[in-house]
Amino acid sequence: MIPGNIGNLMKQAQAMQDRMQKAQAEVALLEVVGESGGGMVKVIMTGKHEVKRVQIEPAVSGEDREMLEDLIAAAINDAVHKVEARTQEKMSGVMAGMQLPPGMKLPF
Repeated sequence: MIPGNIGNLMKQAQAMQDRMQKAQAEVALLEVVGESGGGMVKVIMTGKHEVKRVQIEPAVSGEDREMLEDLIAAAINDAVHKVEARTQEKMSGVMAGMQLPPGMKLPF
């Protein structure tokens, strides 16, 4: 490897680290809505997987407790999947344009 290539690789690594930090900050600010029961239960979750709010339609609250518990769990799971998908989208952009030497793969 030529020393100039190492310098270029270091610059690329620093740029990637900067993009990673920016993407992580953006993910932390995300808010997604997980739903179940056709919107009867909604969960608002941040990119840090913190539940900010749970909304339950009044018609559901008088229903079977076990069904309500299942709807809440399903809404939380839906929110988690949405956070993960959005996080993956953000992080995939971080690696774009990073030119690694042949045979080198991330993560190391």
